[in-house]
Amino acid sequence: MKAGFEMVQGALDTIQPHEPWDYTSVGFPAAPRFNPFLKPIMEHNELSEWVEQITKQLVEDLPETAASDILQHSETQSDQDQSRGLLFEFLFSGDFRPRKATRRNNFDTVAGNELQWSNEPRVNVSDQGRNCKGLSRVDENGLTLITLLLECAVAVSVDNLGEAHRMLLELTQMSSPYGLSCAERAVAYFAKAMSSRVINSWLGICSPLVDYKSIHGAFQVFNNISPFIKFAHFTSNQAILEAFHRRDRVHILDLDIMQGLQWPALFHILATRMEGPPHVRMTGMGTSMEILVETGKQLANFAKRLGMSFEFYPIARKFAEIDALTVQVRHGETLAVHWLQHSMYDATGPDWKTMRLLKELSPTIITLVEQDISHGGSFLDRFVGSLHYYSTLFDSLGVNLPVDDPIRHRVEHWLLYREINNILAIGGPARSGEDKYRHWRIELAKNCIVQVPMSANSMAQAQLILNMFPPAYGYSLVQGDGTLRLGWKDTSLYTASAWTSSNIAPPK
Repeated sequence: MKAGFEMVQGALDTIQPHEPWDYTSVGFPAAPRFNPFLKPIMEHNELSEWVEQITKQLVEDLPETAASDILQHSETQSDQDQSRGLLFEFLFSGDFRPRKATRRNNFDTVAGNELQWSNEPRVNVSDQGRNCKGLSRVDENGLTLITLLLECAVAVSVDNLGEAHRMLLELTQMSSPYGLSCAERAVAYFAKAMSSRVINSWLGICSPLVDYKSIHGAFQVFNNISPFIKFAHFTSNQAILEAFHRRDRVHILDLDIMQGLQWPALFHILATRMEGPPHVRMTGMGTSMEILVETGKQLANFAKRLGMSFEFYPIARKFAEIDALTVQVRHGETLAVHWLQHSMYDATGPDWKTMRLLKELSPTIITLVEQDISHGGSFLDRFVGSLHYYSTLFDSLGVNLPVDDPIRHRVEHWLLYREINNILAIGGPARSGEDKYRHWRIELAKNCIVQVPMSANSMAQAQLILNMFPPAYGYSLVQGDGTLRLGWKDTSLYTASAWTSSNIAPPK
């Protein structure tokens, strides 16, 4: 327990927030950037509550036809009728829990292969026959936005691309990423992602260029303003620390190291162990050799200041594209594999190849942090799950950051939109031809990789992170089934778990 608290306290004492990135400034900020004594910012409605209300409204608007009749689609049924049935089906699927709404700004039309936003005044769209009695004008706008987004998703799911395009043009006139409500901002980004999906369906597979430096910079900002990335880093570090107990030669394989924000805090506690620091080797994987080399230099400088022996090996490839020999695990080393999953881009390649390599490496510890969202399944499955998930994230940002905060916009645009677009649009209907696992924890267990319950120290670390943010901000922590889950209000967003190869005894 003491070591766990020291890890957090050491980071708090030695690491200050700073940009551009510097290893004297990575990890926990000294304190939240917001004043904990200020009341949280409360936007008009929570997006999550709004979508549930609009779902009920849509159900009331459906024809008075039995569900069994609606879901029986004949071969001669029109796309519109088929969409209606699918809409009814997914509204009652049990997995649908979308979100809040409302307001306005602007968004333009198709230019090239992307929708371009502008700040011109928008044309109001009618409520299209919806029963808006008793709602304010702001509420009516939110109802229209999310209703149209849901119907557009169903049209895309049945390849009624002409109708989907028509609705997307309406959505782009009604919503803006600079809007004054979470609903408008989220709908704007979802509409842009679905427009990319429609274009991909017409033109074939699209693999847009990724600005990794901007994404990594926004990722660092997200780390500074919310508990989610800190939760992933410090709970995983605690599990790795316990696996490295009394081991003098250790090797860390980070499947997508980015800027290495996670590791200085772990280095700090390893360097101050009673038995002395171990020799640390790290293999960092990523997509840019330039960024990997810079990350390695920063980590090496930090380790040198701590007096710790350290080696760094960059691999600018996807994890599934290498074999076990590439990692070069030496005899006597204790191997830890860390994987913070995200949806910003494909960091690992085909899931089945990643699983095969994990089994070949037989690591002592695998730390896995999953976003609680499915990357597999049909387009409609992914749309419903992502609408629920990201509207919750938009809501959580809206509690402590004003709508015009440039930091909030940076996170929404460079992180949340990138993830939404990757889930809904990249690869078109074929999703690059590769099936994605819905839940990695289930797949690991199927492949005889044994779960190691997250310890009381990991729970204490997570609770310390949560204590940095006032309870009014709505973050929640749950422990169960050997995992730790961090979410916003009653919605789980990130799940941390630890695993070990079946031929290795779990760490004591």
